[in-house]
Amino acid sequence: MSQQQAQPTIILPNEHGEPYSYTLSGPGDFRRPSAPISTRKVYAAAHVIPLMTADNTPGAPAALDWEATLAYRHELWSYGLGVADAMDTAQRGMGLDYAATRELIQRSAAEAARVVASNNYPALTGRSVRDLLACGVGTDQLDPLSVQAGDLARVTDAYLEMLGLVEESGAKVILMCSRALVRAAESSEDYLNVYGTLLEAATEPVILHWLGEMFDPALAGYWGDTDIETATATFASLVENHAAKIDGVKVSLLDAEHEKYLRARLPQGVRLYTGDDFNYPELIQGDGTRHSDALLGIFAAIYPAASTALQAFDAGDGQRARTILDSTRDLGLHIFSAPTFYYKTGIAFLSWLNGHQAGFQMVGGLHAGRSILHLVRTFVLADQAGLLLNPELAAERLKQLLEINGVFSPVPTLTGVA
Repeated sequence: MSQQQAQPTIILPNEHGEPYSYTLSGPGDFRRPSAPISTRKVYAAAHVIPLMTADNTPGAPAALDWEATLAYRHELWSYGLGVADAMDTAQRGMGLDYAATRELIQRSAAEAARVVASNNYPALTGRSVRDLLACGVGTDQLDPLSVQAGDLARVTDAYLEMLGLVEESGAKVILMCSRALVRAAESSEDYLNVYGTLLEAATEPVILHWLGEMFDPALAGYWGDTDIETATATFASLVENHAAKIDGVKVSLLDAEHEKYLRARLPQGVRLYTGDDFNYPELIQGDGTRHSDALLGIFAAIYPAASTALQAFDAGDGQRARTILDSTRDLGLHIFSAPTFYYKTGIAFLSWLNGHQAGFQMVGGLHAGRSILHLVRTFVLADQAGLLLNPELAAERLKQLLEINGVFSPVPTLTGVA
């Protein structure tokens, strides 16, 4: 950590709500790359930033602060990372409605095209729009509750509409899991038929995304079975039969051993993009024979450290790379702790602390998804990992949050009551 200047001290509540004095450590020794990252292919799944004056309550239409949202993507690109957009990190299906999803994809893709044309970031020299941006394709047009068993044609048509949108934008396609398909499919064959149709329609290789039910309970039983081995066999057969149309698979099951098993049986040329926000250090490092690339929500929070670690891998210094990634592990475990659905709250919170958004708000009211003590712990772990890049700003903003939430304020007493 940097020791160039004295760092601020703040009074925080401990796990019991009792006050203690905490002095920040300062930002880490992180740096932007001067050349493209080459030994690992990485996408950081970016969040979205709402207008602070919008009706950011559950069920309200998403109204985004486009300038801040796109600026955050520029921040990730400047560190040499690709961006995975319109994913669950962007509250896809969790507050981001279909109209906002379409606009997000189109705006992000146009911005990525401008970045490629301008060549302003040395870390992206020679990169294409598909390298800079991959976007989720799903079935947002359908209310899952309106889908009946056997409605496979409706689900397929919805997927195909979004597939066309993303391909037209120039971004890489990520075929996301669909809540509607869970309700429509009656067997593993139904999954294989729907995905087979989509892969045949795709004009460029896509990323297959398997999101576990810990991230979205509505996806339980994906691939036609709740047994993980049986579901994996179905998934693997899809990949083997369509390998030429698959750039890679992104698996978010928080199970490192399962990922290693699947990684070993993928066809040659098909990447494994880890989605394991708990075990990413060891999976990205690999075992000397195979390693995982990455498509991670946690990378939207730890991008300066992640980029610096990837640069160390490129330089042949795997030990330093692993040390840096390990230094962020506790933060990842905390942000993605149960209920994992609310991990996005921690990512938006760190974005606010670091000055990337004007206020701590989220689409659909998800900023209320974590407790004050959880957020305080997020602050401490981010600081210990060197990820509070402006410690004075971060400390002041957390102090304001604690004050407005009545932390350490005296408990009101009733007066005039007999």
